[in-house]
Amino acid sequence: MDLYGGPTRCLLVQTKFSDFSFWNYQDVCDIVGARYPAAPLGLLTVAGLFPQHWIFKLIDENVEPLLDEHLLWADIVCTGGMLPQQKSMLEFIRRAHNLDRTVVVGGPDPTSQPGLYSEADFLVLGEGEITIPLFLKDLRDGKTSGMYQSEERANMLESVIPRYDLIRFRDYIMIGMQFIRGCPFNCEFCDVIELFGRTPRFKTNEQILKELQSLYDLGYRGHIDMVDDNFIGNKKKVKELLREIKSWTKSRKYPFFFTTEASVNLADDDELLQLMQDCDFRYVFLGIETPENDTLLFNQKNQNVNKPVADAVNKILSYGMVSNGGYIVGFDSESRNIATNMINSIQESGICMAMIGLLYALPRTQLTRRLEAEGRLFHLLAKNVSATDIDQTTSGINFATLIPRSEIFKNYAEILKTVYTPANYYRRVIYTALKIRPKYRHKPSFSTWLIYMRSFLRVCRKVGFSKETGLHYWRMFFTVITRNPMGIEAGVNLAAMFIHFQKQKKYIVQNITESLKEMETINEHEFNERMTGHSI
Repeated sequence: MDLYGGPTRCLLVQTKFSDFSFWNYQDVCDIVGARYPAAPLGLLTVAGLFPQHWIFKLIDENVEPLLDEHLLWADIVCTGGMLPQQKSMLEFIRRAHNLDRTVVVGGPDPTSQPGLYSEADFLVLGEGEITIPLFLKDLRDGKTSGMYQSEERANMLESVIPRYDLIRFRDYIMIGMQFIRGCPFNCEFCDVIELFGRTPRFKTNEQILKELQSLYDLGYRGHIDMVDDNFIGNKKKVKELLREIKSWTKSRKYPFFFTTEASVNLADDDELLQLMQDCDFRYVFLGIETPENDTLLFNQKNQNVNKPVADAVNKILSYGMVSNGGYIVGFDSESRNIATNMINSIQESGICMAMIGLLYALPRTQLTRRLEAEGRLFHLLAKNVSATDIDQTTSGINFATLIPRSEIFKNYAEILKTVYTPANYYRRVIYTALKIRPKYRHKPSFSTWLIYMRSFLRVCRKVGFSKETGLHYWRMFFTVITRNPMGIEAGVNLAAMFIHFQKQKKYIVQNITESLKEMETINEHEFNERMTGHSI
């Protein structure tokens, strides 16, 4: 069969994330009537890069089950994903092969560890704009397998509009969009700069407006997440884009509101913050990592040094945006007081959604290369992710540590147990909801407003009448509604998120407790020697 030129049926599959992943807040999805937080932007972009005479079908296993009939329908099946999806992707490849399907695999984890995915027929690695044409050329020539990789960076000016028409918008809380690839910073533990480089590359303002128009024409209204690893990698470019978005969205009566990820130095730029508020940005994920300056310097996170997190968060709140934060435990240079320091930092800043993870030496990072040179890296390339490795909140410390391993795990458990007690969490919710000064532009339609009201009542029922959270919830609600009613939407949303974080905390702490019990039965020095394969 001519897989390239014929009416090829292409099945795109987003494999499953764990229910306990930080990002998979399924309980919140249930409250608002969605099935999963975010749509699979990578696969939608791949569909835009493939021949458009092909017939596409997308199945997101986080939304619906993948049936044998879906696989049997397809002439070619494609998947791709990140480290937390490694187990589900490998299972998918075997399942597809059992039904004699041709399998194409790409994405960040296969790019970093192609040897683990050797069972796939085609490995299309790196940036798809560069390697997909190489794959398609071989497919046209009748090849039945191949691996395609390139150190060349994609020209973002030639990026395609993702095939948003392949998803049902009602299945997702947010739809992703990408403006920038690459990051100008040089954090030792980060793989973004390895995958996409340190020179940020941008789409044009016109390209982004076309993507917005595509979503608008398809009838989508609501939450758009700018998925860039650092949205403000070039402040001048971002300001130019935001001015264009401000004009475009105003002329269409603000059909969307936005979230994104940025570095803490966002708080230094009032003009940028004002433009983001004018475009209706509501949440920003900040890569904080640690409150300790020595550790920031040691890991080359220089952009965060001497920047008090609480001050930055307060500044961002004054422009109507809630800050989420990413934190890491397990750095060589962190102090023995890291648990106390991190708990205090989170509580004082009022960051409610704190993603706290264990340090993981990702493939092809400076950290991995250093640990390898020091003989401290565990056998990363031979390791398959286990059932409990759901993301960086359970995977991590895949190296011989300088601080006793058990101490790191105890600190990690203490931080989680403390910041995600109902009292401490709701203290941060009140702080955030009282400080925020929103000027929301996007107005939901009447039908969406009814969904919001239903969701509000569900939150009230789930957390307002829970023994663990009821008192805290109603105290928060009446405090905010009387002192800063503009903050009540943020307060209720954050209260809903606690349902997920509480479940995730219990799961992680249980795993950490079991790991600590195992550590008591082994000699750490012998364990490190076994895992590294040599004497340390």
